Amino acid sequence: MAPKRLIVAITGATGSIFGVRLLQVLKGSDVETHLVISRWGARTLVHETPYTIEEVRRLASHSYAEGDQGASLSSGSFVTMGMVVLPCSMKTLSAIAHGHGEDLVHRAADVVLKERRRLVLAVREAPFNTIHLENMLKLSRMGVVISPPVPAFYNHPKTLDDVVNHTVNRILDLFDVHLDVAERWNGIMAVGGKAVRPPQPTPLPIPARKARRTER
Repeated sequence: MAPKRLIVAITGATGSIFGVRLLQVLKGSDVETHLVISRWGARTLVHETPYTIEEVRRLASHSYAEGDQGASLSSGSFVTMGMVVLPCSMKTLSAIAHGHGEDLVHRAADVVLKERRRLVLAVREAPFNTIHLENMLKLSRMGVVISPPVPAFYNHPKTLDDVVNHTVNRILDLFDVHLDVAERWNGIMAVGGKAVRPPQPTPLPIPARKARRTER
């Protein structure tokens, strides 16, 4: 069986906590995590979260320097489940879309693309301009999954952690890793804070068949 390895990249967009939480959830699981943090990813992480770079690196099974183009992730012979960039900056999106292998994040994504493995980009920007959209469309046509970390409210999140966990849960689903770290939709609606089952549609009455008149 192929080893369960997932490449995780944290880049300079806001939302570093999503990448950190994914590593926390996978630590101790049967999935190996191979982490690359970009230079601006590191800068944003220490600005937005209480974690140090070394603390986050220790969450991963293996960690690599951004400039280490000779790392195992640079080769297609290093078998993985794929790669997630969480969060994905617009600079990283553009580099991947245009094949600019400036660092290990870009090169690892390029390898995942050429080996036809799953690549998920949690792009983080608002609003999108035309360049952003065109880059996303280009990659989507190659099979890349564009999955912005958009919060959901149908599960009635009570804390920021609930929002983060839901996003991470959905990202992991894309790699067939189902750890259920957040509540899933169960088909039961809530009204005024109380769960109620949605009304069942009333079947339409079947019209009575008219007797056919016979000609004599």
